[in-house]
Amino acid sequence: MGAVYFYHLTNSSLGQTLSQLLGRTLQNNWRVQLRSGQQNALARLDAQLWGGNNPQFLPHGISGGAHDADQPVLLTTDPENTNNAKALMLVHGAKTTPDEAIKYERISLVFNGNDEAELQAARAEWKALTDAGVAAKYWSQASGRWEMKAEKN
Repeated sequence: MGAVYFYHLTNSSLGQTLSQLLGRTLQNNWRVQLRSGQQNALARLDAQLWGGNNPQFLPHGISGGAHDADQPVLLTTDPENTNNAKALMLVHGAKTTPDEAIKYERISLVFNGNDEAELQAARAEWKALTDAGVAAKYWSQASGRWEMKAEKN
């Protein structure tokens, strides 16, 4: 069973953080499902990953195409693991379950700490998952760099 890593954004943008996390995850030779809780956010995520200040190439596609199963990173709102991902990244309020958590090597829940609704949703998700016995780590960048602030096994 993998662990759920909570990333509390306060200094970096979502695009910057996803670029870092996706780069590291792909270095592990893991496919990734990047799941958004908002269908209309997929095009924005796509543009951020293809363009912007990304120092590395992050091969990806938006679900619904002919080659979804081949995508190293699949942007989706669907919980179906179409690309046989070993890592799941959750953004824009997307959620997971304890049953789903055991199917992945790692789940990363990335949330905007400056958005009260996202902050409260992440807290509820932490409680639900850890109460069910899922291992979790909470990372914050409040000090300016990423630091692990809490861990529960």
